[in-house]
Amino acid sequence: MAEEIVCFVIQKLIQLLITTEANLSRNARTEVGFIKDELESIRSFLKEADAKAAAADGETGNDGVKTWVNQVREAAFYIEDVIDEYLLRILRHHQHHGFLRFFHKIIRLAKKLRSQDGIVLKAHGIKELVREIKERSERYGFKSLDQQGQSSGETTLPWNDPRVASLFVEEAEIVGIESARDELTRLLVEGAPRREVISVVGMGGLGKTTLAKKVYDQPKVMAHFDCYAWITVSQSYRVEDLLRTVIKKFYSSKKERFPEEIDKMDEESLISTSREYLQQKRYVVVFDDVWKVDFWGAIEHALPDNKGGRIIITTQIQDVANFCKRSCFVYVHHLQPLPQDKAWELFCRKAFQFELEGKCPEELEELSLNIVKRCEGLPLAIVSIGGLLSTKAKVVSEWQKLYNSLSSELERNPHLTSLTRILSLSYHHLPYYLKSCVLYFGIFPEDYSVSCIRLVRLWIAEGFMKPKWGKTLEEVGDEYLMELIHRSLVQVSEVYIDGKARACRVHDLLHDVLLKKGLDSSFCHVLSKDESTFKPTTRRLSMDISPLEALGSSTQSHIRSVFTFDLEEWPKSFLDTLSGNIKLLKVLDFTDAPINQLPKYVGDLYLLTYLSLRNTKVKLLPDSIGNLQNLETLDLKQSLVYEIPAKISKLVKLRHLLAYHRDYNYDVGLFLNMEKGVKIHEGIGCLQALQKLSYVEANHGGIRLIKELGKLRQLRKLGLKNLKSEDGRAVCASIEKMNHLESLILTAVNEDEVLDLESISTPPQFIRALRLIGRLEQLPGWISNLQHLVKITIFWSRLRDSPLKALQNLPNLLELVLAINAYDGVQLHFEEGGFQKLRVLGLREMEGLNSLIIDDGVMPLLQEFHVGPSPQLKEVPSGIHHLRNLTYLNFCDMPKEFTRQMDPKNGQHYWIVEHIKNVCFSYKVGQRWGAYESHALRDSSFFSLVECLIPTCETKHRNGTCFGLRVGC
Repeated sequence: MAEEIVCFVIQKLIQLLITTEANLSRNARTEVGFIKDELESIRSFLKEADAKAAAADGETGNDGVKTWVNQVREAAFYIEDVIDEYLLRILRHHQHHGFLRFFHKIIRLAKKLRSQDGIVLKAHGIKELVREIKERSERYGFKSLDQQGQSSGETTLPWNDPRVASLFVEEAEIVGIESARDELTRLLVEGAPRREVISVVGMGGLGKTTLAKKVYDQPKVMAHFDCYAWITVSQSYRVEDLLRTVIKKFYSSKKERFPEEIDKMDEESLISTSREYLQQKRYVVVFDDVWKVDFWGAIEHALPDNKGGRIIITTQIQDVANFCKRSCFVYVHHLQPLPQDKAWELFCRKAFQFELEGKCPEELEELSLNIVKRCEGLPLAIVSIGGLLSTKAKVVSEWQKLYNSLSSELERNPHLTSLTRILSLSYHHLPYYLKSCVLYFGIFPEDYSVSCIRLVRLWIAEGFMKPKWGKTLEEVGDEYLMELIHRSLVQVSEVYIDGKARACRVHDLLHDVLLKKGLDSSFCHVLSKDESTFKPTTRRLSMDISPLEALGSSTQSHIRSVFTFDLEEWPKSFLDTLSGNIKLLKVLDFTDAPINQLPKYVGDLYLLTYLSLRNTKVKLLPDSIGNLQNLETLDLKQSLVYEIPAKISKLVKLRHLLAYHRDYNYDVGLFLNMEKGVKIHEGIGCLQALQKLSYVEANHGGIRLIKELGKLRQLRKLGLKNLKSEDGRAVCASIEKMNHLESLILTAVNEDEVLDLESISTPPQFIRALRLIGRLEQLPGWISNLQHLVKITIFWSRLRDSPLKALQNLPNLLELVLAINAYDGVQLHFEEGGFQKLRVLGLREMEGLNSLIIDDGVMPLLQEFHVGPSPQLKEVPSGIHHLRNLTYLNFCDMPKEFTRQMDPKNGQHYWIVEHIKNVCFSYKVGQRWGAYESHALRDSSFFSLVECLIPTCETKHRNGTCFGLRVGC
């Protein structure tokens, strides 16, 4: 972790030298340059020192190493503080004086900063501090990266490697892997006579090694192969040593003597020896716990593609398996957590293995189930905690005490050491640029599923992203997140329809580990009623107690980020405290906080890059918001802010302006009034870094504002509301200039107003999501040319001609929603061969629709289908029978007679829906938006659904609605 902080500070020093060169004296530039060079030199030692400190977790004898790493970290923090305070003083001075006087004022400021209390003196002090730290590293004997050579890895393992135990797991501790064991055994001994790789992928503690060992030890496997080898791959290895070990193991498996000269062979000779030995043999080799993505490149040539060689690779990293695909057939087995019943069985076997006949006493059952739930199906966690509990008295008080203190037990209890170390290995092996990213999950509460888009924006605001040529910071952030997912550290908890991660989380026990590491490294402190103080060097605060209590404990805080969760009240004086105490703040995330105003001096937080007031009661933004010239994200979703101050035009670094309020108490019939955007003044065209802008009330500013939007060439998402027919040409002209646009939402001022979108001749080619709400004379012709379109939603368009022909050949369309009289015709015909990738279809409130024809061969991948209310549709469309992949079918507010046709006992049309796992009927209750109750077709009280609606169906209404609408990010 110290390496990441030092790298971050090095980048800040480079930025300081570039951006403030005119303001720094020659002496200051020299001192800053020296500090940068020394830090880069120290960084080369930090990799080994960090590894030694990590290996020493929970052990004694390496206190000196830990102390040195902490000193480096604190020095880096101090340097960062000096830089930010210097930049803050410049920014404050800039804000308080106009541009015309700025040049003369800054000269006087620079002289002041060069005075005794200025940056020169501080830089000189830092220089001496850094010099001492470097000398201390040499006394500890750390090697730099150059001295370590190519063989050095990221982590030095402790002497008692916790992975070894996985090789000797008793049968009594093996539960739930039988089917996976049999499947992998079959893949080994059957199949084509070619070289194949079987990769077992999953997070630490899932049992990858245990599964592979049980497969490897199968008698039928031993009998099938001529020679075999099991290799535990260390995180650091020399290719020659690895190849030498493989060859020796192969020879030993046949009880043959390996060549004496093998210990003197170079890599090329070892490859040749291996190939020659295996040429006419069936072999199997297991490489356990592989961490390097290019591992396959090091050993593939030593394992010939001959009579059916099999290679098993266990790894936490998906890309290790993917790399093998370049030259070999690869079967990837993603090992899953144990289901609840198997987890319970394993827990009971371990916790009550020597008593009570392996059964849990009734008085401990509820508590035990909670403990098992906390393990989330992770076998190592279940076995470790179960083993610890087997040593405890079987009384509720003892078990409750352990459950309440499980987080701290992970840190200090020897029974849980192996669990903690296995979970920590994944973290310690990360490249430095990912360590801060994964530690960020410790900021959020346990079991918290965070939006991926929000997470990446926060990473960007913190400065974690390393710019890459040709990619936005958001794209780099997506890559970082996918790397953490592929490393089995982060779990995807929700996906978009195209399979892209929408929300993510970490395992609860890994969350505990990250929280501890974040606390130790001053990365983050979670304030609670039990722990309301924090170290002066703490960089981030996550609060679930009164914020006044939290911030009152420090008047010289160097906090960079503040988050609040689950707060029920908010002291009025908090923001006064905030302004005085956290002057270097970069991130202020008040999502869901119980606040209703921001003071005008929020603009004093000059370094702020991220401000979220999402889902708060804040109504007004102060004009001083224009002072926040470093602001990149302003999130006002579901707040009550209706007007953006004109001075927003000064925020030239702003990348995301998100603002709308959706009132779910509105009647469905007033859908257009349910959602409100924000009023924006002229000058928005100055914000040329903007990537997301939604939703703007177009009737405030009119055509002049719409034309100004055409200057925003970097936009990825645009939402406009209250459009009039006469705005059409200006809207089209601006949209054509937005070459990067991916999401477009256009809403008319009322249901009778026509959206004139015909004049677009060359639409942005990367549009993936399109929502049109308002009348259309006809479906715009350019829509059928959107080759990347994934989702289209059309409301109130009152199309006279069916839109299906224009849409059916879109190659990437996955979701289609036609709702609230989007089509005025009486028949919709889904023709054979169309909509080949469609997965979700919604046909809502088609008042005149009386015929729905679905040909065989159309929509072969459809999984989810929503229909109704369509009062004229009298019979169940027989073509639904052709939709063999359909798993969820929902009929909304359809007549009782229509529903009876699908009675499982005697309905004449039950055969049409018989193959569908989940068929539901939804009926609106009251006038509130989204108030529906649903009933399952095969429920025993099926006939009572009209008179007495029973909400027993496993509904899939998005956001509680019947329209398939999703709130975007």
